[in-house]
Amino acid sequence: MAVIRAEVRVTGRVQGVWFRQSTKNMADQHGVTGWCRNNPDGSVEAVFEGEEDQVKSAVDWCKTGPRLARIDDLKVEWLPAAEKFVQFTIR
Repeated sequence: MAVIRAEVRVTGRVQGVWFRQSTKNMADQHGVTGWCRNNPDGSVEAVFEGEEDQVKSAVDWCKTGPRLARIDDLKVEWLPAAEKFVQFTIR
């Protein structure tokens, strides 16, 4: 299966609700590498790389996020994988 990359930007109530840590936990469970971070505008940005099915599952998870999150918008850009990550980190 192909290795792909998804760059995601999530807006809504996504800071202060354990979004980044929950994203890391989910990515680790799916075997996805990359990173996530809070942005000054209140959004969360993430990059996922891995097998196509796992990356798509990670993006789908971001549509709802953790229990306390409220997702207003999710933007995804699909790209070829750079394959430079060895794990998923919080920035």
